[in-house]
Amino acid sequence: MSLNPEKNRFGTLAVTPEEKTSRVRGVFDSVADRYDLMNDLMSGGLHRLWKDRFIRMIRPRPGLRYLDVAGGTGDIAFRVKRRISESQNLRKEKTPSEIRRFRDSETPITLLDLNEQMLRVGRDRAIDRGWLGGFEWITGNAESLPFPDNHFDVYTIAFGLRNVTHIDTALAEAQRVLKPGGRFYCLEFSRVDNPILKKIYDAYSFGVIPQIGQIVAQDRASYQYLVESIRAFPSPNRLKLRMQSAGFARCDALKLSAGIVCIHSGMKT
Repeated sequence: MSLNPEKNRFGTLAVTPEEKTSRVRGVFDSVADRYDLMNDLMSGGLHRLWKDRFIRMIRPRPGLRYLDVAGGTGDIAFRVKRRISESQNLRKEKTPSEIRRFRDSETPITLLDLNEQMLRVGRDRAIDRGWLGGFEWITGNAESLPFPDNHFDVYTIAFGLRNVTHIDTALAEAQRVLKPGGRFYCLEFSRVDNPILKKIYDAYSFGVIPQIGQIVAQDRASYQYLVESIRAFPSPNRLKLRMQSAGFARCDALKLSAGIVCIHSGMKT
């Protein structure tokens, strides 16, 4: 199995790997300010339900180190923080060991994104919610994470892996920075199996989404690429094999909404 077969494709366009990374950065620089609004419009709000299901699968709890990659606007990290806060407030009376564990949970949630503009949006959203701390915002590439080996307990990436130039390299990096027993979770668009639904989905994706991008974000080309990138992303079974090749065990895939999206998970042994 050849590594990183997507590295020379930007949607349907043939490019060099360096050009792909640059173009992806340009896409998200362009759409950052309207990114969350566009997600609501394109999915009819379903992306919120998908992300909530993602968090329930992760089951965030205090005392762990979390890394959210391609998470600039904070949607996943904020959900993780809220879930941890909820778990801390379940009991008013806590034992000394629980107090120490909850104090340890004050370790910031780390967000890494290729795009400074996306991180800026996320920081502004955190401030709007009254969260002046609790997060670490880092501009970086999923293919070369600026963290030591065996550092995080949980690695998340939502709707970001398909935009990475070298997916197999990013999977290997995820495996490297996770502690033994650490969990990898990826929420990503996938393949619709039902033939009738697939025709409807394709018609909507290629006919409507770029038009919404033009009207709302004044950027049809970026959303045309995003639709094309979904179709180019590997199937759940294919991604499972690539996760296993990167060193993950207990790999699994959970399809949601008839296969429109899928939650991929694995463990570092």
